[in-house]
Amino acid sequence: MIRRLSLRWRLVAWVTGVLLVASAAIFAVIYQQVTSQMRSQIDSDVVGDASQLSQAVRGLNPQSPRDVLDEVRRYVTAQPLTGTSSLLFAMVPGAGTVSNHPEVFGSAAPDDDETAAEQLRENKLGRALLTGPLGLSTRQVPDVGAVRIDAHVVRAGTVRVRIGAGEPLIVVTRAQRSIIRSFAIAGAVALVIALLASYLAGASVSLPLRRMAKVATRVDDGDLDPRMEPPQASSAEILILADSFNHMLDRLGRAFAAQRDFIADASHELRTPLTVIAGQLEVLAAQEQPDRDEVRRVHRLVAAEIARTSRLVDDMLLLSRSERDDFLHPKQIDLATFVSDLWASASLAAERRFELGRLPDATLTADPDRLAQALRNLIGNAIEHTQSPDGLVRLDVELVVGGGVRFAVSDDGPGIEPEQRERVFERFHRVDQARDRAGGGAGLGLAIVQVIAQGHGGEVRAKPAPGGGARLELDLPRARSGSRVSGGRPRATTRH
Repeated sequence: MIRRLSLRWRLVAWVTGVLLVASAAIFAVIYQQVTSQMRSQIDSDVVGDASQLSQAVRGLNPQSPRDVLDEVRRYVTAQPLTGTSSLLFAMVPGAGTVSNHPEVFGSAAPDDDETAAEQLRENKLGRALLTGPLGLSTRQVPDVGAVRIDAHVVRAGTVRVRIGAGEPLIVVTRAQRSIIRSFAIAGAVALVIALLASYLAGASVSLPLRRMAKVATRVDDGDLDPRMEPPQASSAEILILADSFNHMLDRLGRAFAAQRDFIADASHELRTPLTVIAGQLEVLAAQEQPDRDEVRRVHRLVAAEIARTSRLVDDMLLLSRSERDDFLHPKQIDLATFVSDLWASASLAAERRFELGRLPDATLTADPDRLAQALRNLIGNAIEHTQSPDGLVRLDVELVVGGGVRFAVSDDGPGIEPEQRERVFERFHRVDQARDRAGGGAGLGLAIVQVIAQGHGGEVRAKPAPGGGARLELDLPRARSGSRVSGGRPRATTRH
């Protein structure tokens, strides 16, 4: 049931429950301690009074039991029962009983406010004092109530006398009632204060959460603009929660915007080849007997657009998988061997002036397939921006401080404007507006390089080349150098 309550009422319920349990424990301890101490004090007083009465009886030198009774009566009646004195009584066999409370052993006639049955019951209680167990015990005394009695049998000469002393337990009962009454009043006041304080505290704690729920409701309706704005006087936890919530909304906003842009750009990119394919097929269908050359021309165009569309879909799938945990499969890579083999195949892609710088003797922990894909995209980008046959495409590999490696692909093409150097890694972004979709890519190559770099914990950047053109750098961590450097001079220039 508590789990279904709101936070404020759950807090009130828990505080109330803890307060009640703690109050009950304190009450039980105080009640028991006060009762025990008062009973112990009464027992001590009763034993002392009984001891004094015993000594007084032992000091008698009576001639007969009647003399004993008379001496004891003088001692007992000299100490009447009051709120500060003890009940004293004695029984001398063959002589009678005596007490400082006349009603202790009852009477023949009932009092004015008592019935005969009540008087008989009191007489029975009085007689029980003369036959009950010796030592300390709690007995009922007529007109007094519960009394703590200490009874003994002593000798006065040759006479055996049963004596007793007692104190009423009414003082203990009164103290117990006082404790109960005090705790009831104090507990009620404390409970009201605790309920009010816990409700206000719960309302204060839940207020930012209710505001956050309202913001979340608006976000669920598609509005990503609202943000949590807690007062500066809020607790550190609330400020941290609000900041985290706002940061999450910022990321969601950027993610949704990127998703919308990605879908829009992808739709636009896919529409072009589909339009070309549909148009060529319509041209072919409009002819009753198309010749073989026309069929082959349409086939070449359609096949080219299908291949381009397949590459675009593959690139989009790769970008969508970049957020998965299994996107990378790192291994130990020997840099010199890996780069040499990659360069040998990449330099066959076009007729350019390819140069490979010196290769460090080092190993790198990375996914070889993804790294090769990133480097091929960088090299392909350089090829697209250089002229055949003398355009320069150069790859430099060097170790950097901190245990990383830098792959730098340079070209002597037109370069990248400063305001475009950050945007070249955005999806579907093209620097050269003159490059149409038929001759160029879809603008995903450098975006793939960026997600591969980020997946390895590295980064990619665009800079101007020293001799003019563009220089794209891919930095990856987790490289370990060896003892030698292969290829002390740059590799020979190659043309393809």
